[in-house]
Amino acid sequence: MNAPSPLSLGATADIDVSDPHIYLNDTWPAYFEHLRREDPVHYTSNELFGGFWSVTRYDDIVAVDSNHDAFSSEPAITIGDYGDDVPVEQFIAMDPPKHDVQRAVVQPVVAPKNLAQMESLIRGRVSEMFDALPVGEPFDWVSNVSVNLTTQMLATIFGFPFEDRSKLTYWSDMAAAIPEIAGGGASVEERTEAMYECLGYFTELWHARSGGQSDSMDFITALSNHPDTNDMVDRPLEYLGNLLLLIVGGNDTTRNSLSGGVLALNENRDQFDKLKADHGLIKSLVPEIIRWQTPLMHMRRIATRDVELGGKLIKKGDKVVMWYVSGNRDESVIEKANEFIIDRANPRLHLSFGFGIHRCMGNRLGEMQLRIVWEEILKRYSDVEVVGEPKRVLSNFVRGIEHMPVVLHK
Repeated sequence: MNAPSPLSLGATADIDVSDPHIYLNDTWPAYFEHLRREDPVHYTSNELFGGFWSVTRYDDIVAVDSNHDAFSSEPAITIGDYGDDVPVEQFIAMDPPKHDVQRAVVQPVVAPKNLAQMESLIRGRVSEMFDALPVGEPFDWVSNVSVNLTTQMLATIFGFPFEDRSKLTYWSDMAAAIPEIAGGGASVEERTEAMYECLGYFTELWHARSGGQSDSMDFITALSNHPDTNDMVDRPLEYLGNLLLLIVGGNDTTRNSLSGGVLALNENRDQFDKLKADHGLIKSLVPEIIRWQTPLMHMRRIATRDVELGGKLIKKGDKVVMWYVSGNRDESVIEKANEFIIDRANPRLHLSFGFGIHRCMGNRLGEMQLRIVWEEILKRYSDVEVVGEPKRVLSNFVRGIEHMPVVLHK
């Protein structure tokens, strides 16, 4: 679908970038380009989400994300509140000191030492996955590759029963699927049922692991055996909230970057040719994919006091939404930001992992999975050809792809 022209965007004051349909039809860039130029800190009054400020420029986003004293993460990090059906708490939506304590418990699971041990496991799984794929015939890349690999990794870092791992993907998809949270299309009833199913399953896992001696390095073992969090199961909505945080964080960034990278290289064939000619470019390809895709498009904060930002007075209690997807296209900071370029001099100059105390703790795991996938693709295939229009996710939070038909060529 063609992007709207500046003349068709309407009055600047009427632009509402919380509308999930502009992401479903991929017309969002023009709206953010207009706001970055004309009204970079933009107020919207919205019936569903309430009034909120959109922060659209790179430097302003960093300023908000780095100042947790003035911009609180409580009680939610999506543009909409989590809802009365399942009012979860999670450490990404907490401020220090509680945030710091809980994050420190699970951080070692994705520490460099453990990632080094995971690399051979991931490579083996990727090889098995590609061995099972057809060559020369269309198939869905999302379900067969992106979901397949990330679900296996989620099961590993949670110590989750492998035979039930598809539940993790479903729970991740349902976490922010209702309109009131991020504009999604699920019903409150379906989401509520899914969330309590998730809680029940993980509560059983908790009790099976707590208090025992285990060499397992997984999130549930870490939480249930650490003195700072070993009673979290007695606060079920906090336990559920942190589960959902870790599931979504471990799933959406990698899954949608695996799909978005294939699409980007198909839409920019000169870059695909460059990659095939020099496999060493995988190192810069991976962060460029993550910038270009921006798998989680926004994070929200609440102003704790009156703050001036971009010439606007943000009042105490106002909702402030940092649009990473816009900051990643800010050409005042990132040269040729609206182009997909796999050999950038500074490819890590992006906002997709956030800044400050809430910076994504699993970023290296996600990058490692992407690197290994592309190393194995280039060993095996001459091309990964997208042969149909991708189906995108209805959401203003997750920039996702549901289905994308491809053909592999030897």
